Amino acid sequence: MLLLKIRQLKSELTAFNFSVFYHTAVLLLLTRCCGGQFQVVGPLQPLIVTIGEDVILPCHLKPAGDAVGMTFEWARPDLNPRFVHVWHERQNLHVNQHLSYKGRTSVSTDKLKRGDISLKLSKVKLSDKGIYRCYFPDLDKDSIVQLVVATAASPAISLAGIDRTSGGVVLKCNSTGWYPEPEVFWLDAEGNLLSAGPTETVSGPDDLYTVSSRVTVEKRHGNSFTCRVQQNSTNQTRETLIHVPDDFFMVPSSSAACITISVVACFTCALAVVFAVWKLRRNKTETKMTSQEEQRLVAENDKKTAEIAEELQRKKEEHKDMADTLVKQKKALNKQRDELKDLRMKVEELVEDNESKLKSVEEAPDHHTTHKEIIYQNNWNLKDRLKELETMVLNTEKLLQMTEKVIVKTTEKKEAENQMNEK
Repeated sequence: MLLLKIRQLKSELTAFNFSVFYHTAVLLLLTRCCGGQFQVVGPLQPLIVTIGEDVILPCHLKPAGDAVGMTFEWARPDLNPRFVHVWHERQNLHVNQHLSYKGRTSVSTDKLKRGDISLKLSKVKLSDKGIYRCYFPDLDKDSIVQLVVATAASPAISLAGIDRTSGGVVLKCNSTGWYPEPEVFWLDAEGNLLSAGPTETVSGPDDLYTVSSRVTVEKRHGNSFTCRVQQNSTNQTRETLIHVPDDFFMVPSSSAACITISVVACFTCALAVVFAVWKLRRNKTETKMTSQEEQRLVAENDKKTAEIAEELQRKKEEHKDMADTLVKQKKALNKQRDELKDLRMKVEELVEDNESKLKSVEEAPDHHTTHKEIIYQNNWNLKDRLKELETMVLNTEKLLQMTEKVIVKTTEKKEAENQMNEK
């Protein structure tokens, strides 16, 4: 009986040793197989996803094998901590996961059994863009996935004004909230590209781009124009169409205020020119008379003292008359300057009033486009007149300075003559 038990014990030990040997051999073979043959494979092209959508970051073992018992990590090298999702000891490990990915990542256990380690990322944000690494520490093998987060917004077209040289209408297209940076194109009703100015691009603090572009269009069949904003790498396109009425291409008639300002400006300019010519002739005559008088005094040096005194008295009266004339002219120029300044202030008030009306028309939901354009044109005309008035005020100031200089010279000359007579 004892001998039988000993033989049975030996048999059980042999089976146990064989089982241990077998499992050890299989484990070694699997480890060698995994280390030498398994590959971690990811996508060859970048993944493009729109903000707010869910995305699957592909990664799988080749050949397919059960990865449930393996350890792997999804990480972004540019983050700290870098871990996006970690699988360890058959469960998710969230200890060192980056805060921005909390509750937004997951892997499928069923897919892990088939060697699919793809990561699901929910509700994608713009900050999720970057390079992701699918890594197996035990195999020391990985794959890379590049995620591009795209966003797009429909453009808005507005009327920017009238090109006075060509009579065309200036349109402006603006679109905010793009990533990556898009391009802007203008098209006519037939789909032909229009020549536009350079696109202005601004990147905001949220890394989203705002683009704007202007184009001058002329009257043509249909008068329909399209602003297209597109991003080729993400295959994102948005466009908006606008129809420009025919009467926008016609130059509106000037208002009564503009006509009045034009007449006043022309009249003032004419007065300034006449005054300048009169002043030049007056100076020339004065110079000529002074020269002749000096020659006559030298020739008649031996004449009677009474005649010299009489002549000197006459000269004093002439100087007095000239000084009085210059003083009157100075007062007239001061008055003209003040009137021009008052007129300029009135024009500035008209400009401000027009801009207020224009703002009210733009904010009104049912505003009439023709009325709006007339206000635009009046505003531009008023600004042109304002520049002309500023020029006339400047010219009047210059003439006033010249007059004051002549008065000073005349006064000094008169004082010098009086001193000579006293001697």
